[in-house]
Amino acid sequence: MPRINKTIVLTLLVVTSSVFLLFQLYYYKQYFVSKNGSNLSDLKASYDVEDSVHWKVVKKFLKMVSIQNVPLYLIDPLVLGRLNENQRQQSTSSSGLKCKYLCFPREFTTFALLDKFWKNNASLKKAAEKEGFEWMELHGKDPRLAGMDGLSGTEIPLHCIFKMQNHAIHLVVFYERSGNYLWHGQLRLKQNADRKFVPFRKLHFGHHPGAYDKPELRLASIDGLEIHIPKKITHFLDEVSQSKFIECRYKEARAFYQLYPDDTSQEATEFRKKAKNLLQLAVKTLNGLRIPFWLSSGTCLGWFRQCSIIPYSKDVDLGILIKNYTPEIIPAFQKAGLPLKHKFGKVEDSLELSFQAHDVKLDIFFFYEEMHNMWNGGTQAKTGKKFKYMFPKFTHCWTEFLEMKVGVPCETLAYVEANYGRNWAIPVTSWDWKTSPSNVHEYGVWPISEWDDVIQVY
Repeated sequence: MPRINKTIVLTLLVVTSSVFLLFQLYYYKQYFVSKNGSNLSDLKASYDVEDSVHWKVVKKFLKMVSIQNVPLYLIDPLVLGRLNENQRQQSTSSSGLKCKYLCFPREFTTFALLDKFWKNNASLKKAAEKEGFEWMELHGKDPRLAGMDGLSGTEIPLHCIFKMQNHAIHLVVFYERSGNYLWHGQLRLKQNADRKFVPFRKLHFGHHPGAYDKPELRLASIDGLEIHIPKKITHFLDEVSQSKFIECRYKEARAFYQLYPDDTSQEATEFRKKAKNLLQLAVKTLNGLRIPFWLSSGTCLGWFRQCSIIPYSKDVDLGILIKNYTPEIIPAFQKAGLPLKHKFGKVEDSLELSFQAHDVKLDIFFFYEEMHNMWNGGTQAKTGKKFKYMFPKFTHCWTEFLEMKVGVPCETLAYVEANYGRNWAIPVTSWDWKTSPSNVHEYGVWPISEWDDVIQVY
């Protein structure tokens, strides 16, 4: 009898625990959905225009800027994301008074404005006040005026917030920079009182400076409102996630040249000119193939340390993730007038390409990702020896270098230190690629039977 009671009790405990666990899972799911408001059903939901403060604020703002002759285009990632998803499902139109894109709950709707059209900002602010908007404009230094001459740049408008009721319009001011791209600055709050104006942490633009291609725009009807948007929404959304921009460190570069005066000889000047032309050609070619790349090795060190090409480096170095490799790279560079000089390794292991432009070489190193590290390989043509260069994992940022928009590792210091050690700031004119780097390791030898494939010299 006691044994039977024990079995019944255990069964009841198991059933009770299971029911309790199911209840917890159900409660968590409902809580998570209510907190985030971005589940699948929410993406498909539509709202009544009459009940949407968000839609009314956007409509009033667009009408106001239209009267003021201020051309804007929508860059809000949430709205564009919903629009893009519905375009894929071929259901972009909304019937009756229902809207799908501008009415769902959120704190901001974000628009972009080119700085050349930001001339009527005073009259726009007055008109906004008459319409019942509160506004805040945030400024910063103009990096286009910064450089080796020490100019810090004048103050320019970077962001403007127009708030009405519980919704705000975030206006991001984009500036055209010399590399034929658009840049926006970081949103910096100077007073604690500013932080109470709107929940700035929820902004999608402004946490860091950003760089974007010039978008081609099209006019779209979104929830009954005519709004300009990027024609290639998917491409723009991809840019948003990888837009972080970092400036060249001009202050540190000036300090470097005080210790180590610049080489202004004719030979150095001529090499810098050739290297710049080669880099421009490489950037154009890789951009045409839509292959992300970054400044690597000595070219990255030159940008980070002295905002220039190192005159004694004698080549240009770029890095590309091996997952972005395509066989089209070689013919594309050859078509651009850069013959292949050598091809080492293979796609599965230690691939490296070099192209020749007169007496300046372009090295493209392909990087392989591991759990905690990244590496690129090297091959000694005479012996078949393999070398591996280890780097800590890094993310992709943009910068402007020699009047070009190019990629660089966001964690540049760690990247440079891995390659050149803690004394990277001291010039080293004698460099052996097999022994000098701090991160080089011998990595075996290519089998002689593979040499015809993995060691190709032209």
